[in-house]
Amino acid sequence: MTHDYDLFVIGAGSGGVRAARVAAAHGARVAVAEEHRVGGTCVIRGCVPKKLLVYGSHFAEDLADARRFGWEVPKCDFNWATLRDNVLDEVTRLETIYGETLSSHKVEVFKERAVLTGPNSVKLAGGREITAGKILLATGGWPVRPEFPGSEHGITSNEVFHLETLPKRIVIAGGGYIANEFAGIFNAFGSKVTIVNRGDVILRGYDAQIRDRLLQISMIKGIEFKFNAPFEEIVKRDDGSLEVRIAGSDPIHADQVLFATGRAPNVGGLGLEAAGVVLNDKGAIRVDDDNKTSIDSIYAVGDVTDRIQLTPIAIREGQAFADTIFGNKPTRVDYANVPSAVFSHPPIAAVGMTEAQARNTIGTVKTFTSDFRPMKNVLAGRNERALYKMVVDASNDVVVGLHMIGPDSAEILQAAAVAIKAKLTKAQFDDTVALHPSMAEELVLFK
Repeated sequence: MTHDYDLFVIGAGSGGVRAARVAAAHGARVAVAEEHRVGGTCVIRGCVPKKLLVYGSHFAEDLADARRFGWEVPKCDFNWATLRDNVLDEVTRLETIYGETLSSHKVEVFKERAVLTGPNSVKLAGGREITAGKILLATGGWPVRPEFPGSEHGITSNEVFHLETLPKRIVIAGGGYIANEFAGIFNAFGSKVTIVNRGDVILRGYDAQIRDRLLQISMIKGIEFKFNAPFEEIVKRDDGSLEVRIAGSDPIHADQVLFATGRAPNVGGLGLEAAGVVLNDKGAIRVDDDNKTSIDSIYAVGDVTDRIQLTPIAIREGQAFADTIFGNKPTRVDYANVPSAVFSHPPIAAVGMTEAQARNTIGTVKTFTSDFRPMKNVLAGRNERALYKMVVDASNDVVVGLHMIGPDSAEILQAAAVAIKAKLTKAQFDDTVALHPSMAEELVLFK
């Protein structure tokens, strides 16, 4: 049977775009459907605009520190609308580039919703039915909005980039990376920030010493935390302000509530049942090691599956899918030792096992820490300290984890992650000459 396309991709985010263009480069006839904007969560409403806000927020401390370095900095006012609009303009520019990438590879783009109607067919919102030899689901994730009285008065990370005004008081629900990143951003912009977490820790999954250091620094900066505090109700006042009622605490008065309570696989209304695609017990599309779903002709990559929710992983999965199916080059993604970062204030970066994970998995481990005040902070009169931690398998001296909090942690860790992936030993780190003066030299000076 001849199909309209060799590959039809639903979702034009990082994973879907990579799979589409690589498959097309291998000679496949490819089409993509995207109901929102080309670029997906990362480019349009995720890591890219968020990181630009992080850059903008860091100027608050940089301008204050500059005076200690001899710069006569006048009083500076922050204009939210200017930053917001410039960030959104950059997002639009990137969206155009993504679209041009697909066009240059002769990938046809349908800017409308598509749903499965069978193992080899989809139906567009406009009514057109299309067949394809293979179908790839790359619809990503969607913010989870908790349901309780008044929850409709809150926003998610999808809407936060479009706020008309900067809230003077903001309540952020959640304890993960999105919550802590936006807490740092709004705190630096001058907002009164309160994190409300139904659990008892922030950044579950990161090393305990590192996340405790972030909590300590965040509290010193003025961010307030409420733990073991589930929401009961949000009441909107006549003046537009919000009264946030949580268990075990006095009400919190705020101008905005941001739900950063995780993201769920975006599978609603995709027609999965009609096609016979099976979900796992977490509501994600179940796939095998080659990204294949329960149906031989349908595949899935990225956050719509229950694997690591990171943009580089979605991209690698899309590449592996296209190379395997259309490039005659069987490829699988290696999920071991994937680096990650939290762009908090200061940022966190990590790769490999935490100390707790290593002790539970390996048994006998050695840990090394460097707790220091970065040189810039010393002259700036800022007491904020960085903390680097190395976890080593005591049986063979292999470094199995690196965890950092401090300025430029993500930039430093990317190179160090290569060493962890290569299973280098602590002795090999020690044999490397330090690059002085730098914060990164601490990685080879652990004692």
